[in-house]
This record gives sequence, structure tokens and C-alpha cells, in this order.
Amino acid sequence: MSEQVDKPGQSQLNTNDECWARDLISKVAFAALVEQRRSRRWGILFKFLFLIYLLAVLLIAYGPFDSDKTVLGKRHTALVSVDGLIASGAVANAENIIAGLRAAFEDDKTAGIILRINSPGGSPVQAGEMYDEILRLRKTYPNTPVYAVASDVCASGGYYVAAAAQKIFANKASIIGSIGVRADGFGFVDAMEKLGIERRLYTAGENKAFLDPFTPQQPKDVSHLQSMLGDIHQQFIAAVREGRGERLHETPELFSGLVWTGAKSVELGLIDELADVRQVAEKVIGAKTVVDYTRRPRLIERIFQSAEASVQQALIRTLGLDNTTPLR
Repeated sequence: MSEQVDKPGQSQLNTNDECWARDLISKVAFAALVEQRRSRRWGILFKFLFLIYLLAVLLIAYGPFDSDKTVLGKRHTALVSVDGLIASGAVANAENIIAGLRAAFEDDKTAGIILRINSPGGSPVQAGEMYDEILRLRKTYPNTPVYAVASDVCASGGYYVAAAAQKIFANKASIIGSIGVRADGFGFVDAMEKLGIERRLYTAGENKAFLDPFTPQQPKDVSHLQSMLGDIHQQFIAAVREGRGERLHETPELFSGLVWTGAKSVELGLIDELADVRQVAEKVIGAKTVVDYTRRPRLIERIFQSAEASVQQALIRTLGLDNTTPLR
């Protein structure tokens, strides 16, 4: 049996070595931690800078179109575009379009205004507000003509707006018309019976459950809805007749909701001629320089509008008011 005997000072040496090793490991670990924190800070900084850059690009891309300042002092044709669905929560809402039109009319260098429309329609309220404002502006600025130019589609609410212009132009293949009103809905009564779902609805007011899709359809509800649609349809027809006047060649199908090509629409008096924006600016207005006055909300405005629309839709669903889609 052997015994190990430490030499004098060896224990102290071992202790010193252990302390030195611990200190070294602590320093290395601390240095690594500091470097990690530094890298994390730089990473956060770069991400933040990239986010700012991205927001700047989006704000430029989706902000309101700034007209070319070099031509605003010259005689020009003003352009206001109505693109897409006409609705309060959409870009093509009455507030945006009217703001662009007012700016165009108020500019004393505006030789004429082109209302470029590419819309399948939407809210009769929004379209009606645009229509009324165009007529008002025409009276206020009688020396500034306003023309509508249809692009791919100028139907329903889109045509409602166009009818307020002095003349309407389109491409031979443009889709024109759809002078009618519709309301959409669904019925789930049979599906609920098959699935064994019980409908529980509590209301205060005899007609609060008007056209509820989960209960059997009531003839009086349908009759009331048809009456509403008929009233709005007559408002639409009156606006078209007022705007187009004797140019209309009325037929039994003209106000039935049908659509026609641009070429056929000339024959029906729904439009005046076949021409595009450039041709109208150069040959009709006589100012080939076109300046865009369309008001496009900035990105932050669009975000808030979307959020507001979402809240409104949630409230509508909560109150049970979403039984039909918006009238078109």
C-alpha cells in the first residue's frame, strides 16, 4: 500500500492554478456575454433602421400623389381617378374623390377635368354624393368642363358618377351600364335543421330580425326590401336621365341592370364617343399635359381606415345588422 505525500507548497500551487483557471473562465464568459450583448444591440439597430427605411418606401408609394410642381403653373388637364369598389372604407370613397375634384376645379390653371373611372360600382350613397358634388362644382366653375373617361368597367355606381359629367368617353370594349340595384344574402334554415342547430335570437322591436338568414324568409320582409331597392333604382334612373338628357335612347332594357360594350353604348346614348384619357386631354380639352389630382390616403390613414372598418363590421355583426351585403 503506497501513500502519496504532497510536496511542500504543492497544495498552495494547486489552489492558485484553480483560482487562475476560474478567473480565466469568468473573464472569457464575461467577454462573450459583452460581445453577445453588443451584437444584439447592433442587430436591433439595423432592424430598426431597416423598418424606418421600409416605412419610408411605403409612405412614398402609398401616400397622396404629388402632382408635378413644374407643370402646376402651366395650363393643364386635371385627372381624378375612381378606381375599384366605391365604398366608404375603400380608396374610391366620396371624401377622397370630392377632395381631388375640388382641388382641380380651384386651380386656375386647370383647362378641364377628366374623371377616369374603372369601377364595377358599390355604395349608392357614396356614388350619389360624388354625383351631386360634380353638378355643384360645374355650376360654381362653369368655364371648367369635366369629362368622364371609362376604362375597363364603368358600371352601376361607377356609371352613376360618370353621368354627372358633361360628356362620357370610353373604349370600344369597355363595360358600361348596369343601371340597377341589388342586395345579396343567404339562407341557412335547412342547413341548420340538418345539422341539428338551434337558433336563439332575442330582439326588441317587431322587425329587428328583418331578413335574418337563420330564420325562414318572411314575405313582408321581401316586399319591404324590394320597395327599398325600387326607390334607390328610381333615384339612379333619375340621375342618369338628368345627366344624359336627350342623348339617351331609352329601351325597355336600358334600366334593367344589363351592361353593354363601349361601342354599343354610343348607340344607346350611354356614352358620347370612343376615346381615351390622352385623346380627351389633347383634342377635347386642348391641354395635353395631364396632372393627377387624385387623393390617395397615406399608409397610416389606410391602416386606421381598415381598423375602423373592422370595428364597424364587428359591431354590425354583434347587432345582427349584416343580413345583406351593401346595395350595388
